[in-house]
Amino acid sequence: MHYDYLIVGSGLFGSVFAHQAHLAGKTCLVVDRRKHIGGNLYTEERDGINVHIYGAHIFHTSDKKIWDWINQFAQFNNYVNSPVANFKGRLFNLPFNMNTFYQMWGEEASTPEKALRKIESQKVRFDNPSNLEEQALSLIGRDIYATLIKGYTEKQWGRDAKELPADIIKRIPVRMRFDNNYFSDRYQGIPEGGYTAIISKLLSHADVELGVEFSGADDSLCSKADKVLYTGTLDSFFGFRFGKLAYRSEVFEHVRLETPNYQGNAVVNYTDRETPYTRIIEHKHFEFGEQPVTWISYEYPVDYSKTGEPYYPVNDSANTELYGKYRALAEKEDKLLIGGRLAEYRYYDMAPTIASALALSEKEFR
Repeated sequence: MHYDYLIVGSGLFGSVFAHQAHLAGKTCLVVDRRKHIGGNLYTEERDGINVHIYGAHIFHTSDKKIWDWINQFAQFNNYVNSPVANFKGRLFNLPFNMNTFYQMWGEEASTPEKALRKIESQKVRFDNPSNLEEQALSLIGRDIYATLIKGYTEKQWGRDAKELPADIIKRIPVRMRFDNNYFSDRYQGIPEGGYTAIISKLLSHADVELGVEFSGADDSLCSKADKVLYTGTLDSFFGFRFGKLAYRSEVFEHVRLETPNYQGNAVVNYTDRETPYTRIIEHKHFEFGEQPVTWISYEYPVDYSKTGEPYYPVNDSANTELYGKYRALAEKEDKLLIGGRLAEYRYYDMAPTIASALALSEKEFR
């Protein structure tokens, strides 16, 4: 069978595009190298708990159009993301707010005025911060940086904070109120039944083939469709012609525990440098589960070369320039469309991913 579109990748971007293509009367073949649909959104039910296999995904947006669109496919609960930070056994609320400051400094930060004064006294002045450490110290001061930023960031990126560019932390949100809601978006929640059910609905009218290794621009699958929507890494599509783009990767360890409640919160970050994982996710708390057992996941940041699984692009100047070369090649390909976090070499939350896929769909099908 010949298709209007070959979609490489069954993650959120590709799945949204496939759904919109169907509405426009187009046919799609969706292929994915994994054995399941959904990309990193994939959730798997275990003991009645929807486990986020590739890390926590909390949907949030202030765009009512996007919120209404995604709610066609699932009922969302009223989960509010309120992570906790664990630094060598001391617990702090996130994001940085009055609870955090009181936990850090006690009576010295018991009012917004006192907390602001304390933060200002902690800041280190730099004329032009040259690295992440200097940038963070200039924005939030010594104690918060040393306790809640330094170790976590160095684990995440696998480098000393002094070796990381300053613009990784352009700003640090500080709330001078007792508010543990991590997101300021108007709408947020978790889909009841997990994300895989949403992806399944989006792909319900497409032909889907899993466990398919797509080799890039010369793959024979390209001849099966008039156009190709590619959502994978752009350097691999062009056979690494100019070199490889840099990524950080993750390893997830999922553990079943014979207890109804392990940590009392869905997300706990471990911010010291010595703990090898960045956080522990307890999945049942995303959907207010009451099961007699629980599933937790440890998240270990690792070098991309150890897994071959790209998660976080390293958007320094060298990689940005390299990506620009691949992007220029892609724009010369008449049959090729690209989209999503890997093909665009940027970190996307779910709502912007949907918005981008809808925009591309509208452009294609108008």
